[in-house]
Amino acid sequence: MKKLLFTICCGLLLTTASQAQENVYPAKEYKGLLFITNATVHVGNGQVMEGTTIEVRNGKIDKIGKDLPVPQGDVKVFDVKGKHVYPGLILTNSQLGLVEVPSVRATVDSREIGDLNPSVRAIVAYNTDSKVINTLKSNGILLANVVPLGGLISGSSSVVQLDAWNYEDAAYRMENAIHFRMPSLINRPNPFAAFMGIVPQTDPLKRGMEQIAEVKAFFRQAQAYANTAKPGSTNLKYASVKGLFNKSQKLFVHCDIVKEMLVAIDFVKEFGMDVVIVGGSESYQIAPLLKANNIAVILNQPHSLPTMQDDDVDQPYKTAAALQKAGVLFAINDEDGQTRGRNLPFNAGTAAAYGLTKEQALQAITLNAATILGVGDRTGSIEVGKDANIVVSEGDILDMRSSVVTHAFIQGRHVDLTDKHKQLYERYKQKYAK
Repeated sequence: MKKLLFTICCGLLLTTASQAQENVYPAKEYKGLLFITNATVHVGNGQVMEGTTIEVRNGKIDKIGKDLPVPQGDVKVFDVKGKHVYPGLILTNSQLGLVEVPSVRATVDSREIGDLNPSVRAIVAYNTDSKVINTLKSNGILLANVVPLGGLISGSSSVVQLDAWNYEDAAYRMENAIHFRMPSLINRPNPFAAFMGIVPQTDPLKRGMEQIAEVKAFFRQAQAYANTAKPGSTNLKYASVKGLFNKSQKLFVHCDIVKEMLVAIDFVKEFGMDVVIVGGSESYQIAPLLKANNIAVILNQPHSLPTMQDDDVDQPYKTAAALQKAGVLFAINDEDGQTRGRNLPFNAGTAAAYGLTKEQALQAITLNAATILGVGDRTGSIEVGKDANIVVSEGDILDMRSSVVTHAFIQGRHVDLTDKHKQLYERYKQKYAK
């Protein structure tokens, strides 16, 4: 009976969710001139420009300056005097569009069975009708890297823009990275099992090293396949990682502790891959080594407890500043099952309170993130020639108290910022208004 009630409740929830934003449509492509005037522009590369006008032509930033003339006629003009203008924020590691309601299996399409699944493509499962997407846009997040889960090699991620009819429209860069989930190299025995006298049948550290050896063997075979001009037969798994060896793709290694990151460095030395550490909670301990090997870091969730018991309790907040000081390219992320990425700007704000400047923290969720994802030539900063992915906020976008996003533009399109949260607020305001 309980299962039946749970199923009915979930069905009602999904029905409500599907109807909650049925009148929110992706913006139409805008061909022509668009001006954002009287702006305080936070460029995304550390610079701030006061009283500035941004000219957008056919979705691209065409000019930036203080005295740009605004022509009369068929042009769109947004006067944002007193407001702050930022590049669109970027979520670097997310299951956005792959998971709708985590507790309802039918709405979860984020993982595949098996250990080695490099041919899995997250982009084809991306659901542009997810009700989570618009809640992120309301906090200034305009792009996301959609990442598969499961196994040792989970598959390929893709960068999407968050205002689209389908995954083909959403795709900003297809299959930019292959994801390797490092086996844990921490031996954490279960105290309850030890008390009961239960002895593990396998050594977890030994098992982890065996799995790493298995992945290395796979990449050796894949490299040989990539170097073969005309393979006798097509191998989808080997073919799907070919980009790692010509550096058109990056290898994202999901790990946290030093010994795991040292294994990731081995991949750079043996295969010459572009490697990005995802997680990297102990990356501050080997920051010079990461810099020497040109390894970038995505700090997955700064709002968390330290990895080790003897770490400073505020170490997750300080790690970004340590990487900045060492010259390591890094991005800040928000991977949390509850916030679903919405706290991205506030995670960066916390880093700004623990050693980064405000502009360095902003760069960690804009230009740095775009560079790591391989789209830094198109977005991540407000510069001439780049896509007009722009956010306007009444206050500091990194400050939860003052940030109110009033406008958002994706490739020059003025997107709708209506979301389910706002609709529910308006609904119940009517019921309880005095």
